[in-house]
Amino acid sequence: MEKLTPMMRQYHKIKMEHPDILLFFRLGDFYEMFYEDAVVGSRELEITLTSRNKDSKGAPIPMCGIPHHAATTYVSKLLRKGFKVAICEQVEDPSQAKGIVKREVARILTPGTAIEEGVLETRENNFIASLVKRDDALAASFLDVSTGEFWVTEFSGELACEKMEQEWFQFQPREVIFPESSKQELEESLAACFSLGAVRTPQADWVFNLDYSQRVLLQHFQVQSLDGFGLNGEVHAMSAAGGLLNYVKETQKTHLTHITGLTLIEQAQFLKMDDSTIRNLELVQGIDGNRKWTLLATLDMTKTGMGARLLRRWLLRPSLDLAEINERLDAVDELTKSVMGMSRLGGILNDIYDLERLLSRVTMEKANARDLLSLRESLRSLPRLDEALAAYETSGLSPRIDHLEDVLDLLDRSIADDPPVTLNEGRIMRSGYNAELDELREISRSGKSFIARLESQERDRTGIPSLKVKFNRVFGYFIEVSKTRLDAVPEDYIRKQTLASSERFITPELKEYEDKVLGAEERIIALERELFVAVRSAVADQAGRIQQVARVIATLDVLLAFAETAQRHRYVRPQLDESTILRIQGGRHPVLELQGNDPFVPNDLLTDADHEQMLILTGPNMGGKSTYLRQNALIVIMAQAGSFVPAAEAQVGLVDRIFTRVGASDNLARGRSTFMVEMIETAKILNTATRRSFILLDEVGRGTATFDGLSIAWSVAEYLVNEESRRARTLFATHYQELTKLEELYDSVRNYCVTVREGGKDIIFFHRVMPGIANKSYGIEVARLAGVPQAVIERAREVLTRLERKQLNLTGRKRSSTVPDDTFSDLQKGLF
Repeated sequence: MEKLTPMMRQYHKIKMEHPDILLFFRLGDFYEMFYEDAVVGSRELEITLTSRNKDSKGAPIPMCGIPHHAATTYVSKLLRKGFKVAICEQVEDPSQAKGIVKREVARILTPGTAIEEGVLETRENNFIASLVKRDDALAASFLDVSTGEFWVTEFSGELACEKMEQEWFQFQPREVIFPESSKQELEESLAACFSLGAVRTPQADWVFNLDYSQRVLLQHFQVQSLDGFGLNGEVHAMSAAGGLLNYVKETQKTHLTHITGLTLIEQAQFLKMDDSTIRNLELVQGIDGNRKWTLLATLDMTKTGMGARLLRRWLLRPSLDLAEINERLDAVDELTKSVMGMSRLGGILNDIYDLERLLSRVTMEKANARDLLSLRESLRSLPRLDEALAAYETSGLSPRIDHLEDVLDLLDRSIADDPPVTLNEGRIMRSGYNAELDELREISRSGKSFIARLESQERDRTGIPSLKVKFNRVFGYFIEVSKTRLDAVPEDYIRKQTLASSERFITPELKEYEDKVLGAEERIIALERELFVAVRSAVADQAGRIQQVARVIATLDVLLAFAETAQRHRYVRPQLDESTILRIQGGRHPVLELQGNDPFVPNDLLTDADHEQMLILTGPNMGGKSTYLRQNALIVIMAQAGSFVPAAEAQVGLVDRIFTRVGASDNLARGRSTFMVEMIETAKILNTATRRSFILLDEVGRGTATFDGLSIAWSVAEYLVNEESRRARTLFATHYQELTKLEELYDSVRNYCVTVREGGKDIIFFHRVMPGIANKSYGIEVARLAGVPQAVIERAREVLTRLERKQLNLTGRKRSSTVPDDTFSDLQKGLF
């Protein structure tokens, strides 16, 4: 170290305080990285790796750098790849420094705390989480720094891990912090349940100490008790929330006044879905990773980022509050009655920027003048929005909107109409806002006009027409004369610089004006910055009011999106009640009906927990069984989110949880085979379903030997029928013909099938679900359609014929007949 320069010693001292973080070290107009940081930075950012001087061992020091004005682009790239970046700034004027310029880390950027536009997805949240495990309790907190949303939850007992899995999957945090001492225990105990799937940042244990965490929360919210947030007994939740807030404060090193509340997640408020259900139903992302053909994409006609994020939350957390659901439906109902009204509201919402994320940049002192302009233009739309909503009577469309006139007035008076991006170029503040600034600008303007007059004057006096008065940041103002005319230079010119083809001079008069003009310009930039920071701070003081307006606008945006999709796709209002009935007439799959050119075939459903509790659905592959299962679950989700639904009519008795055992997949990372995954999901259903649940079972038992699979499928069905507390509404799709015998044994079981007709060697899929039993699965015919060689098809038919002669009959009764032939003739006549 003793052989290093003072600057490199300073670098080492700061780097030692941030060993696991890429350090952007400010040197003039660049951020530099050294040593291993430089190697990583050059590789990940695809920039040139060079070297600087030598280290104490005489080896060249690896180095790479980026321009400071382009830092956001490069930092965003690193954050998206999961790196953390410490921004080390010069905190004193180099011209005033005595010795080495003082530097400090101004902010630590991490994947979970980013507020930069280049990192964030406009229509998705960016959560950071904390996780605390003590004994049988598991607590977590989730915070989106870019919007101020702050959530906390706590579970205990045998199902704590499973419940936390549901929350984790829905929030999908990009970074997670936890006590350093519990790192191994957390990873081992959660491995059997779910993967953290985020950048992991262990923290000192004392950060999660209950007393310290409580103090952090109390000081931030300026309250004397956390009972008002519902945290009157959740001590582990307090530790998680306090530890997380402390981490964000330490890394951001700025105000967080936009974090105005903390919400305790109570699962009893929402329809619950685990990660496999969300994936299988393709709510926000397709099974193949594509986001285009999802329920979210179908319904997302929102105009603002705030609305888009709220829509996603409503779909992942449909409500169980009947009054809340009906208030949303009332609003959608009234909106759909006026196309012109919807168009007017949509036009206004299009003019409103993302207030939540604008506010976060304001309160965290990262907003520039253009951000405040976006806020100003958004606030100008509020009176028009209020006026448009006056035409509606529904309570959900009659919110009290604070017009924020004082904030708008301040922004109108202070911020120029076309400011630059940075705060160091001037031209930020409006003329007339500050008398001192106006005076300095007049001096600057008159000084520049003097320079123009001086140039003309000196040309006349010297007779040198090519004489020019110029300026640069190194030499200031000067008079430039070409060498061919040096003989005409007056004696009062003082030589300042010699170039190859010209000479540069200064005169006492020019020097006097230079001092005056440059002094004014420097003071203008400094004063504008001071004034802007004061305005930004005044806006930040109104964070709570702006946030409330943002919530109102986001809600209106989602309700309008529901109304527009309802009108565009012929959705109807569902009727919701406290019963266990699920009755859907002419139901359609909201996503699949938009794909392809063929009309979608609607289907009915009637099930309830007492009478037609379980529907056994048989039929061929490609017949539409899985589509039928999924579309009914999606209709329930849409209804409880407050949306109209794709059906002719729908009655939905509130559903507390949707279970899906659909599709086949394995999880080799956890040592689980396809069948093990299937059985774990089945066990979860059998252990946690209630009479209010809705269960979708598709091919249970197919992942093992035929008799084993059939035995399991039969016993699962019987359990759901016989166990009173588990008598949930159930759709059970199967190829096991033996399961259709359950209808003869239990009054609450009904057989349904998807209809198909054979025409020679061809199969006609009607995709219609009707009472009855499919006579066979047509697997061989589907294989033929898939292009399996004809020889294989013929051999398969031969083997099937032999197997069918020895087919097992569980009840010992004669096999029942299937859908009668005349049904198909009726279908062809269009009677069904």
